[in-house]
Amino acid sequence: MTAYNTAPGPAPDEQSRTRAGVLSGFGAYGIWGLLPLYFVALEPATPTEIVALRVLFSLAFCLILLAATGGLGPLGRALRSPRTLAALTLAGVLIGVNWFLYTVATTTGNTLEASLGYFINPLVAILLGVVVLREKMRPLQWAAVAVGFVAVVVMAVFYGQVPWLSLGLAFSFGFYGLVKNRMGGSYPAIVTLTVETIALAPLAAWVVAVLSADGRLTLGTEGTGHLLLLLSAGVITAVPLILFGMAATRLPLSTVGMIQYVAPLGQFLLAVVAFGEQMPLVRWIGFGFVWIAVVMLVLDAARAPRVRRA
Repeated sequence: MTAYNTAPGPAPDEQSRTRAGVLSGFGAYGIWGLLPLYFVALEPATPTEIVALRVLFSLAFCLILLAATGGLGPLGRALRSPRTLAALTLAGVLIGVNWFLYTVATTTGNTLEASLGYFINPLVAILLGVVVLREKMRPLQWAAVAVGFVAVVVMAVFYGQVPWLSLGLAFSFGFYGLVKNRMGGSYPAIVTLTVETIALAPLAAWVVAVLSADGRLTLGTEGTGHLLLLLSAGVITAVPLILFGMAATRLPLSTVGMIQYVAPLGQFLLAVVAFGEQMPLVRWIGFGFVWIAVVMLVLDAARAPRVRRA
């Protein structure tokens, strides 16, 4: 008699959700990995103008999207909660700093620094989890953090400078993630981004006014193509965040964590292949240590579910 395997496989709906989550995750991190091309195309706009307009146009796009999808109710609840408003204001400041540092890096020929920052970011997130949230680190995580620290020391001592841009990007985004983690999933990503940009909007509007008064605002002065690129900043900011939210609700956190390396890998390839940034031996060694740490984190993430089940 033939024996058949009657163990149930994944339900079609679950397979569809997983497939959509994987596509959304790669879409989000793929866009983030290609962002340097967008910022370089915005020349001669300065990083200050780019970030200010990014805040204002992101806010406009989010409000339109919320109005079209009936999401203004959760936005109102978030704005009426002092605790939520304070947390998202802090998150807005942190992501604003992150956007500014990233824009500076990609528009001044330092895309490699941006790439390094996002390779380091998971190590920073683990450290913040230990220091602030009192989480326990597993052996591979300790090893990864140690190797990452060696990478920073190698670059600081032998390359001749501390990678401040990379560390600024890693820590600003790490603290941003910590604030959002403490909030939990109370609100959709589009709502939290809207509140964060509302908090930054007065400063962004003031920056635009100053640049306009000084004659340094490129919005509307560099042709139709430049204008359209600047206007698209809101879409380019919000769309990958929405895709990330879709991935995060459909995939295990460990899977999303592995996909996240698509972004810094894309930035690294753009920096070396498209922008021609230099990679001397010491820099290769520093990146090599970081990549070893990344492999350790990926292996740890792959092992963690099996350990928990055991």
